Formats: sequence, C-alpha cells, structure tokens
Amino acid sequence: MGLAIIHSRASVGVQAPAVSVEVHISNGMPGFTLVGLPETTVKESKDRVRSAIVNSNFQFPAKRITVNLAPADLPKEGGRFDLPIALGILAASQQIVTDRLDNYEFIGELALSGGLRRVKGVLSAALAANKSQRHLVVPHANGDQAALVGKEHHKSAQSLLEVCAELCGQHQLDLYQAPRKNTASNQSRDLQDIIGQQQGKRALEIAAAGNHNLLFLGPPGTGKTMLASRLCDLLPEMSDEEAMQTAAVASLTQSDINEHNWKQRPFRSPHHSSSMAALVGGGSVPRPGEISLAHNGLLFLDEMPEFDRKVLDSLREPLESGEIIISRAQGKTRFPARFQLVGALNPSPTGYYEGNQARTNPQAILRYLGRLSGPLLDRFDMSLEIPALPKGTLSEGGDRGEPTSVVKARVNQARDDMLNRSGKVNALLGSREIEAFCPLQKSDAEFLENALHRLGLSIRAYHRIIKVARTIADLEGAQQIERSHLAEALGYRAMDRLLKQLTAQAV
Repeated sequence: MGLAIIHSRASVGVQAPAVSVEVHISNGMPGFTLVGLPETTVKESKDRVRSAIVNSNFQFPAKRITVNLAPADLPKEGGRFDLPIALGILAASQQIVTDRLDNYEFIGELALSGGLRRVKGVLSAALAANKSQRHLVVPHANGDQAALVGKEHHKSAQSLLEVCAELCGQHQLDLYQAPRKNTASNQSRDLQDIIGQQQGKRALEIAAAGNHNLLFLGPPGTGKTMLASRLCDLLPEMSDEEAMQTAAVASLTQSDINEHNWKQRPFRSPHHSSSMAALVGGGSVPRPGEISLAHNGLLFLDEMPEFDRKVLDSLREPLESGEIIISRAQGKTRFPARFQLVGALNPSPTGYYEGNQARTNPQAILRYLGRLSGPLLDRFDMSLEIPALPKGTLSEGGDRGEPTSVVKARVNQARDDMLNRSGKVNALLGSREIEAFCPLQKSDAEFLENALHRLGLSIRAYHRIIKVARTIADLEGAQQIERSHLAEALGYRAMDRLLKQLTAQAV
C-alpha cells in the first residue's frame, strides 16, 4: 500500500542521534515486524501501538506491516519510538496527511488509550532537533525540558489524536509547561550558622574560587559535613552552556527539570555503600552515575574510608580527564564528569587519633587510612583538619565570621580575575599554563621544593600547591604569588602531615 518515513531521536549517553522510522504496509498475511536492532522494550511497543491506534478511533491496517528503525547498527531502547511508529502506520495507510511530516521529529511513549507518557533524555533530543531545524513534538510531561531549548520552536501533546490533528491542520499544538511549585529555598543556609571553624571557612572560600578538590578530616561532630554543604552556596552561577550540559545529563534520570531550577549547581552525596556502577555509571544500556550527575557541581563523599577501595579508585581518571567512557559490546558511551570533589573522613576507626579518646594504635590508624590510595589522595588540592571546638566557645556564642554573601562577592571577583587571565579556573590549569600564569621567585621555588621533600610529596602535589597559592593571591588581588601565599597553601596539606606523623610513630 504505502511507505512512510518519520523522524525521531535515540538516546546514547548525552547524545541524541537521528533515527528514521520507516514503515511499509504491503499485501499479504497480517503481521507486524519490527527490525533495526530493537531492545526488548522497543519490541513490546507493537502491542501498545496497536491499542493506541484503535482507541484513538483510527483503523489498524489488517495487512503486513514492516517497521525499520534506521540506522540498524544503533541500539534502540525504551518506549520513545511508540509515537513515531504509530504515526508511520497512520501515514503509510493514508489516514493522516503526510505533507508536513518532514518538518517534525517525534518522541513519546504511548499508553493503550492513546495518551502520551514521559520519556527520558528529551533535552538532548531538543538540542539536536534545533540543529536539524525541525520541530520536536514531545509528551506534555516533557514540555518543561523542551522549553529550555526553544519555547517557540518545539511542541507538546497529550495524546496521539492531538498530534494527528496538528499534522492535518485541525489543531495548533503549544508547548505545555507545568505551573511553578513552591520549593524550599537554600537562602536560609549561611556560613554564620557554623560556630568557629574559621580555617575551615577560609578553605571553603579558596576551594570555591579556584574549583579545588577539598578533603576534611577530624573527629565526629566537628562540622565537616555542615561545611561541605555550604560550599555549593559559595560557587558562582553557572553559565548557560554549563547549565545546559548539566541539565542534559540530569534529563537522562529525572524529569523535574524546568526553567526555574535548571541553573542550580548539582550537589550529589552518595552513600558509602554505593557500587562502582552507581558512582561512575554503567548498566547494559549505559546510564550516568553520580560523578556525571555532579557535572559542573559538587560530589561530596562522607566517611570516605567506608567506601570500597575499588569504587574510590575509579574516580581517579575522571578527576583528571573530566569525563567517563563506558565501554560495552555495542560501543562506547561518553558522559561528562567535570565535578568538584569534597571528601570527609574520621582519622581513625574510633574517630580520634590522639588524646584520651584515641583507643587506637598508629598501625591500626594507618591500616584504616590505607583504604584511601595514595594516587587518590594526591588528587585533593587541599586537605584540612577540622578540630573539636575549644572549651568555652559554645557558652560564649563563638565567632561566626562573615556571612555567605560577603564571602561569595570575593569568590566572584577572584573567579573573574582568573577567567580573564587564563580563560579557566585555577584548578584546571595544565603544567604549561602553570609556568605561564603562576611564576615563582627562585627563593620561593626553593622554599616550596624543600617543603615537598620534607613531606614526601609528588610533582602532582607540587603543581596543586602552586595552583592553590595562585587562588589565594587572586582572593587578595595580588598580581604575583608571594611566599605568604605558598605558606598558606602548604598549610592545607593536613593529610600528608598526619600520614608522615603516624608512619614515624609506627616504626
């Protein structure tokens, strides 16, 4: 009888490759064949499509129907092809007008009643449709995500019948956006909520300005987790490009992304029982893990020694490259993973490593901390001890320091200075860029090298100390790195000093 071609989009990582849904209806024994490397979920669409067409008051052809999802070597999964398959059958059987089909792309899962249900990865599909200069038609529930790309360009529908009415010129589709919900604001959080810990707050300011990885260590209940949660409030606003990258990853796993929350930096805090697949991503059909969901935001790992060592070591490559590549038999899937890592740990199994409460010998503490590999600790730009508050601090009210707004203003100014100088934050500077933008006086370089040998640090740690010193100089508005900046940066190597002290005691 006829042939129809409908444009759609698959979901592979954060990419949305084009898929042509080719439908051919011919004489012969009635049947419905689906080809083009479909997964089980796609094969199940045959029954959904049949019921949706009948319940939308159309005629399901009693002929031989062949549906090809091209290209054939691209794996397809999910119910996102239900809508284009149904439209292809209606177009090939001449029940709807085909003149305007080439101007549209369609994705959506069909209910048996003919209604449209939400699918994942709509944001990437909307971006790709923009480049193809076609209108993307999505379910109402995905309208908020499509609106981030183009409110005027894309459309949404509640049912198969509404889409057919749009194609036949009987009804004009709009883009549905859900009414805004009143959500709890983070404005109630402030650095002044934390009593004392001024050095910890200073470390937060430096980490926020230069995007440095930060490790807190100290006994239980001293404020490590509370400090880490305040770091997100100090970070500058994301640019539109950064926010779109982050939202594209988030759209693969969640649906509540809209124009009111898409610019919020992600803060991910996985439990220490998380598997490697949960942290870095995985699955037969690769899905993003916590490190990708934290792209352009914060990944906070509390109680780090309680994580499986292999899980923690899987973070080493993404911390350097800013992406994670998951290889499967069908091919490789790439997810972005440029995140800022914040860790917190107790220095021993009992939570204390000195004083009356220690109850642990140096060998046991070293075994406990040995769960964190040296190369992983090397990737922390700063490590800082958060001690218990001195006696009398609470009864006297304590020093609450500056409010978040004042600190954030300094962070924004320092971030602007480093972007104007090198085009990137200090934490991302390469070795050549360190030589160009972070020159040291000969005496200062010798001072730093001597300190490195005393602590037994690597060349990577040497570069990270210089980058932290450059950020400290930016916060002070200084053009050159001075000895005082290097000394403060060396002060944020608490983990190295602790391990050296424990090793000396254990001998």
